[in-house]
Amino acid sequence: MEHLLNNKVIDIEISGIRKFYNMVQEIEDLISFTIGQPDFPTPEHVKLEGINAIQNNFTSYTHNAGYLDLRKAASQFLLKKYGLHYSPENEIIITVGASEAIDIALRTILIEGDEVILPGPIYPGYEPIIRICGGNPVHIDTRDSQFKLTAEKLQPYLTNKTKCIILPYPSNPTGVSLSKQELTEIANLLKEKEIFVIADEIYSELVYDEQHYSIAQDLKEQTIVINGLSKSHSMTGWRVGMLYAPECLTKHFLKVHQYNVSCISSISQKAAYAALTAGINDAEMMRKEYIQRRAYVSTRLNGMGLDFVMPNGAFYFFIKIPEYLHTNSFDFALDLAKEARVAVVPGSAFSEYGEGFFRLSYACSLELLEEGLNRIDEYLNKKIHVD
Repeated sequence: MEHLLNNKVIDIEISGIRKFYNMVQEIEDLISFTIGQPDFPTPEHVKLEGINAIQNNFTSYTHNAGYLDLRKAASQFLLKKYGLHYSPENEIIITVGASEAIDIALRTILIEGDEVILPGPIYPGYEPIIRICGGNPVHIDTRDSQFKLTAEKLQPYLTNKTKCIILPYPSNPTGVSLSKQELTEIANLLKEKEIFVIADEIYSELVYDEQHYSIAQDLKEQTIVINGLSKSHSMTGWRVGMLYAPECLTKHFLKVHQYNVSCISSISQKAAYAALTAGINDAEMMRKEYIQRRAYVSTRLNGMGLDFVMPNGAFYFFIKIPEYLHTNSFDFALDLAKEARVAVVPGSAFSEYGEGFFRLSYACSLELLEEGLNRIDEYLNKKIHVD
């Protein structure tokens, strides 16, 4: 019966991140720097609200967009943090993680033949949705611009088929973000053009060298802002995302969301309310820890002579594979896992422009980072000696 399925679904593949993660899990004594999940527990006061929701029987359907108090808290979060105002009544939808927010946005705006511009290398979760919707992903190589999509790079790729540009900053896999000036230049390029921007800002609370800036501050009417609590509050399993957009868009997103999931878990919504009110600054403790880890990892990588762009957000390093290894990113990552018992993600998981690199997540303790980096150092020294 498989031949009867939608070819657009048959043709897509499981995420290269997960594929590789699953492949190496049976290796004994493996240190994994693969999955982008904070190693901190969900804050206690947030967990307590989830427990209270169950005990107080807050276990029924809510408004499709999320219960109003939570949407008010989500509105205040963006206002206090980034100076953006969205009406909780009709411009915010609480979604099943940022992933569902991306899905409903793309399914609403795309029709067959539309082009969606993506900076490469990029997280692999966008392209399959674009293709299922009948759209065509258009990747722009950012390797020679410090992994940044600039207005100068973007301009030649704009066509009459361009429907949307995805700005996933801070970036997974590179950890790079765009400055206020860089985003304003992109906004000036796109103003008055009938092109949407999806600003995936799930890592906005984990920016280290400067304040996060959203392109919606310059281009609100064309921008769909995606955020959530997975990274900022270590709530990956709670599946809480937030979609912000003008009412003329949100009323249509809500229809797709409603027929897809009805609403997100009521229990998760109560926990999210605690995260966005009493816990609005919960990410600060994690941010400080990530800054220490980032400094340690960068020092170690420099000591190994490895080439990378210093990340200023998220919790990843995107590292160039040394040329003396004469290998592709998948084979490198597999050999590293087998020989050194360290798992990283091959850069090829992040589009063709990730080939030749590997992603290392530092969302783990300094002790694990030290041991894992010791093993990588030893592995590379052996390879140099063999050559």
